[in-house]
Amino acid sequence: MPELPEVETVVRGLRPALEGQRIARVEARRPDLRFPLPDRFADRLTGRTVTEVTRRAKYILIRLDNGETWLAHLGMSGRFTVSPGARASSGQAGHNSGWALIEKHDHVIAEMADGGRIVFNDARRFGYMDLIPPGGESESPHLRAIGPEPLSDAFDAGHLTATLRGRRTPVKSALLDQRVVAGIGNIYACEALWRAGISPKRSAHMIAGQRAVRLVDSVKSVLEEAIAAGGSSLRDYVQTDGELGYFQHNWAVYGREGETCPACAQSGNEACRIRRIVQSGRSTFYCPRRQR
Repeated sequence: MPELPEVETVVRGLRPALEGQRIARVEARRPDLRFPLPDRFADRLTGRTVTEVTRRAKYILIRLDNGETWLAHLGMSGRFTVSPGARASSGQAGHNSGWALIEKHDHVIAEMADGGRIVFNDARRFGYMDLIPPGGESESPHLRAIGPEPLSDAFDAGHLTATLRGRRTPVKSALLDQRVVAGIGNIYACEALWRAGISPKRSAHMIAGQRAVRLVDSVKSVLEEAIAAGGSSLRDYVQTDGELGYFQHNWAVYGREGETCPACAQSGNEACRIRRIVQSGRSTFYCPRRQR
C-alpha cells in the first residue's frame, strides 16, 4: 500500500495540473470503488475550480472553490496519472461517454478547462473517494482521529513519549497506529527503527528520553529522503507522470531478510544478518545486533 512519501509525491504531481484550474468534465466509469461514490459525484465536481491540493496522512485532499473537499485514498493499487494539456479523444469505448478508454481500470477521469486530464486507475479497487462538505474536514470520519503529521513540529520527542506512555504493544505496531502519528506504514516504520537502533519488539512505553529523540529524528529523515526519491515503487505504485519511485534501492532492512546489515558490514561484522518476524500480521525486518 502506498505510504506517506508515495502519497506526498502524488500530491506534488497533481498540484501544477489542478491548482487554479476549473474542472470542465468528470466521468465516473462505475458507481463505486472500495465504497460507493458520493451522490452526484461527477456533477458536483464539474465546473468547480481547484483552490488547493494537499495531503493529510495517506489521504489526498483536493479543495474546491465552493468549500467542499474531494478526498481520495489510493488503497492498495490506486494511482493518478496526469496528462497536461492533453484533450480526451472523441472515440468511444464506454457507455455513452465520449472518452477514449486508456486502460481497463481507469475508473474516474477529469478533464480540466485547460485541456489537461487527470485519471484515477485502480485495478484492485481498494481505493476510495469522498466529498467532504464545507468546513467538515476536522469532523470527517476519515480524518478526525489522525495524529500529527510526522514532518511537522507537532511530532517531536515529547509528543511521542506522552502518546506511548503506558502502551505495552511493540513499538513497531505503535508506529503504525495512525492516532500516534499520521501516514507511517510498514516500510518506513522498519527503516526508521533500524536507523534509530531500536528493536521493533521493544515495548512502546519504553520509548522515552534519547530513544524518543532518535526515533523521531529517524522517522523524519527517512520520510524526507523517500519523498526526495519519489517514494518506493512496490507492485503498482508509480508517480503521476508514470515514472517509478526509486527509494526502494535505499532500503536498509525492508525486504532484505538474510542479507548483511549494512551498518554492521561497515563495522566489519559481515556475519550479521537481517531477520524477518511477523507482528500484527505484517512482516517486520530488523537487525538483531544493531537494534536493541
